Formats: sequence, structure tokens, C-alpha cells
Amino acid sequence: MNRFLLCLGLFPLFLFGQREKNPCETLSRINALIQEYHYSTKPIDDSLSVYVFKTFLSRLDEENRLFIEPEIKALQKHELTIDDYLKEKDCSFLDDFYTAYTKTVTRYKTLLESVKNEPFPLSSTEKVQFSKDAFPYAKDEAELKHLYKKRILFNTLRDVAELSTNKDSLKANFETLAAISKAKVLDKNECKIRSYELTKEEFNSAFFTVFCSYFDPHTDYFSQSDKSSFYSTVSSDNLTFGLYISMTEKDEMTVDEVLPGSSAYFSEKIDKGDQLLKVKHKNDEYEIACSSMKKIDEIITSNEYKTADFTFRKKSGEVYSVRLNKKIMKDYQNNVFSFKIKAENATIGYIRIPSFYATFENGKSSASNDVAKEVYKLQEDNIDGIIIDVENNGGGSMEEAIKLSGLFIDFGPLAVMNNNKNKKEILKDMRRGTIYDGPIVVMVNGFSASASEFFANAMQDYNRALLVGNRTLGKASMQRIFPLDDDNQEFLKLTLEKFYRITGKSNQYSGIIPDIEIPLLFDKQMPREDSNKTALPNDEISVIVKYNRLSNEIKDELIALSKKRIEQSQTAKEIEALNAKINPLYDNDLPPILLQFDTVFDDVNSINKLWKTIKLTGEKELPITVEQNSIDLENQQFDEYLKSFNTERIKDIKHNYHILEAVNILNDVKNIKP
Repeated sequence: MNRFLLCLGLFPLFLFGQREKNPCETLSRINALIQEYHYSTKPIDDSLSVYVFKTFLSRLDEENRLFIEPEIKALQKHELTIDDYLKEKDCSFLDDFYTAYTKTVTRYKTLLESVKNEPFPLSSTEKVQFSKDAFPYAKDEAELKHLYKKRILFNTLRDVAELSTNKDSLKANFETLAAISKAKVLDKNECKIRSYELTKEEFNSAFFTVFCSYFDPHTDYFSQSDKSSFYSTVSSDNLTFGLYISMTEKDEMTVDEVLPGSSAYFSEKIDKGDQLLKVKHKNDEYEIACSSMKKIDEIITSNEYKTADFTFRKKSGEVYSVRLNKKIMKDYQNNVFSFKIKAENATIGYIRIPSFYATFENGKSSASNDVAKEVYKLQEDNIDGIIIDVENNGGGSMEEAIKLSGLFIDFGPLAVMNNNKNKKEILKDMRRGTIYDGPIVVMVNGFSASASEFFANAMQDYNRALLVGNRTLGKASMQRIFPLDDDNQEFLKLTLEKFYRITGKSNQYSGIIPDIEIPLLFDKQMPREDSNKTALPNDEISVIVKYNRLSNEIKDELIALSKKRIEQSQTAKEIEALNAKINPLYDNDLPPILLQFDTVFDDVNSINKLWKTIKLTGEKELPITVEQNSIDLENQQFDEYLKSFNTERIKDIKHNYHILEAVNILNDVKNIKP
């Protein structure tokens, strides 16, 4: 049984007839499934109305800078009645929201045009304020326009300030530079309008998503493209144009890699470092600087988009366009891989698991099988221990998590699954034996979730591995995807079950606490489950499960040695010192900034110095010797692409303080054992 997909043998397929555009039909289907199968459903009442009303408005207008106060007051007549509308199958209230929202976008465009054509002072005695919470809505259009002008002035001054660290030079040429920056800021704001424009279908989809989130953060509405994009994140093989693209610090999208054998590769034009300017699909064109990143990502990742035209700019300035076609290829960024790491007197295997992918959709391999292959390769090199890295691994197939756990645990219960009928199922490793019985360290952090936590739970409960890193996300629930119509155009990802450790405890909401905590930059800023208002609570169930917890006589000694080493580590001290500076920037409201160049320059320069220090710390090369395992070294010696890919992977390993400490722990194991 695949514990990631909808299992039609267990749940009936709802056939609702042909897809209709009436949003209430979709909402009724969503609600019917939620009320029947959700792990912990909630009644459709005023609490839902208030949550959906406020959350939907905040999704449409995150900074409260589109709507004005009278418009919000006019919409508030719906705040306590959305539940009644749904029961009556009357979704005309959405027309009110859509009309009001469309008006705000049109007004934003008009006000920006007005600001652009008016005299614009380049300094002010006013201040700009930044807050982690949304500001009150403007009272009227005049106040809204004034707020836009303040923001444009600040962004203009900031743009000039970022041109150089020499304040005197910038001030000497300020008027010329500011005129250029002002034009650039206004163009960027005008461009941004396109990302605010929503079709009625996109608008309704956003509402469906908010409605689903009331029941828990992981229940979600999917269009066909959303579903396809979702599966691409947990598959080892995907339809791809052959481009790996990332966002730079300047909010530009550039090519990281071109996949050999892909359409991008055979274009013979695209090079690493080329900047992506726009993407065209059929008659719709999307400029990168102006369009919704969700739409760009959808075109690149979803199976629904097979062909697109891409326009790039080379570093030389040459602009060119190519038409690319997708083909199914191995996704190297999402595949398991391994290396050898040399310690003082030990050789440690390192295995990275980016996600718990399986053979659904386009997948041709699975995470558990690929890990088994990497373990075999490493054992050929006589390793003394293994690091299994599931940091930043958001999960995937639960069946793969069960199989992976079974590779290292010799037969027995791994977890307990519970549904909304309180029906408990013990999830077991049914295969006797293990493929490796040596020491293991599992690395986790705040982005380790779901299937990653399931695996980490089992390894910790059986005393099979030491967990190191940071508290995990805290998602101990399982979802499956239901079709909402019979032509497979709309879907619901629905939380059906919750899993518990074999001790009866759950890491839902609270996350897993590692045996050894290691400092990590931005750890406190990772959005864990307990930051979600509608997250399922943590609880414990009474369960009697027999299992053989392995003895680890040196565990306490290993933990003590590691903690002492971390306390004395200069790298750890640098990370903790930086976090002490970073956290207040996110936790507290920042002091107001006077809208004059000197003040803005000083603020920008101070922040940039901090980011530069953060970057240098994150890119600090640590004393780690990394090598390919012998089998990969032989098989990949003539593959220039994989050589380049592995060079970047090795660089990342050498910058990772968690890996260094994991290596030291496994080296301690060899030194302590007689």
C-alpha cells in the first residue's frame, strides 16, 4: 500500500459529474470530504467565518496596502455569515470580494501613475516604519497615496545607498543617481501590478485554499497544475525543460545548471549564469520581474506545460529566445547520493536524502531502494559509520519512510497510525534483517517534516541512531489526494490520519528534539508547525507495543563529548553570535527610519554588513575531506556533468557545520569502542 496516494480500495471515488465553474459546487465537494474523512474535523460555524474572512483578506493584501478602511467595513457584513452562505450554497459573496479586490488593483495602478507624474521630493522629515505585523488599513485614497509615496521614496534612497559603500561619492552624484533609481523603483512597482491581477478562477482557488487551511495547515485545494507541481517535489524523475534555476540576491532568476540530454542542452545556447527574463506559454507571456513566481514555477514544474518559449540575457548583454520541450529525465537535485568523508582515523559514509520520493507519476526509482544502493557502495569502501542527512527534507511517501526504517531496524513496529474513527493501525517493518548494523547519525532541522520525522522517530525510539541538529518541523499527520470531479481537474489534499511513536507520544506540533542540538543560522526563523494557527495539537495515546530497543552503552559519553566540542567550537560561537543579531530583526518592530539619504544609507550599510558576515560564515570552509565512493568514482569518471554537479555538492558539505560534528561523533565511536 502506498501511504502517500489516495487508496481507492479504502475510500470511494466521488463522482460529482462534469466540472462546473460554480464555486459553491467545489466548496460543497471539499466540505463533504472533509466532514467525512478529516482526522479532526470542525463544524461549519461562525468560527470558520471569522477565520476565513480575515485570512482570505490577508492573503489578498498581505501588507494592508491595497484595501482602504471603508472597503473593509463594507465587506465586514460577510464576516459572520460565510458559514451560512455555504450551508445555503450561495457563493455570491465571492463576487463582492472579487469586485472589491479588482478595484484595489486598478486603483493601485492609477495612484502609481499619478505619483509618477507629480513632483517628487528626494527627502522628507517623515519616517518610515517596518513591522512584523500588518499595519492598519489607510482611511482613504489620499492616505493610501501618501503611504505609496513614502514607500517609493524609501526604496529610491535605498537603491542609491546600495550602489556603493562610499557615502561621500554617492552624495556628490545624488541627484543624478536618485533620478535613475526613482525611475527604476516606479517601473518595478508598475510591473508588480501584474502579479496582483487574478482571474476569477485564480481568485476562487485562493479562497478554496484558505477554506481548507481552517481545518489544518496541510489540507489543501489543488488544481491539476498544482497537483502536478506538488508531485514533482517528491519524484526522482520529472518532465523537465532541463534547467535548474535559482533566485539571486538581486531578485534575478539565473541558470544554475543545464541538464545533459535535455531540450535546454540541445538548444546549444543556454549557459550557466544566463539570466531568465521572461517565459511565454502559448499566447501568455510572463516577465520574471513582473509576474507571480507561483506562475513561473508552475510552468517550469507542472506536467501541464509541455512547451514554452524562454528569453534569456547573457552576461555579455546579448538577449536571445529559445523554444524548449519537456521530457522525462532524472532529477539529480531530488535524488539520493553519497560520499565518503575522512576523519582522524575513520572513514565515514554520508548519505543525503532530499525527499522520500517513490514510483508515482513519472518516478522510476524510490528513496529506500536508492539508499540501499548507496549503503552497498559505501560498505565496499569499509566505512566506520554512516551519516543520514534528512535536513530540509519535507517528506513524501510514508511507505518509503517505513521501508527506509526497515533497512536499519530488524523487524518490528515503527509507529501507530490513528484515524478520525480512533481506529489504530500499527505500522511495522515486515522484513527481517538489516543491510547495515554499524553506528549511524541522523541529521535533522526545522525543515525536516512528515516522512523525515517518521524515520527519525523510529531510529531514535529503537536507539538505532543518534539524532543531531535542530528541532524538527512537527508534522505528524498524513495526507492523501482525492479527486473532486470525474475529469481530474480539481483535487483535495486531505489530512486523514495522525501517526504516533511506538511510545504512544506524538511529535505533532512540538517536533522532535534531537539528542544533540547544534547551532544553525536562522533556526528560530524556520516556520515550524507551532507557528500555524490551525495546526493539530500535540497529544499522546495509550498503546501497548512490544519492541526491542537496542542498547547503546556509549550514547551518554558520545553526547557529552559532542556537547563539550560544540561549546568550545569557534564556528558554533560565531553562529550563536549572529543569531543573537538576526533574531531581533524578525522578532521585534524595527526603529522608524527618517526619509533622508544619510539615515537610509547608514541603515542599509549596517544591514548589508550583517548579511555579508552571515554569508561569509555560511560559506566558511570547514576541515572536512570529502571523496566520492569508489563505485561512483569509477562509473562517473567520463561524465562531465556529474563531475560538475558533485563539485558543488562537495563544496556544500565542506560548508556544513552539522556534517562536521556528525563526523566527529562517529569518529568518537571508533575511538571509544575497545
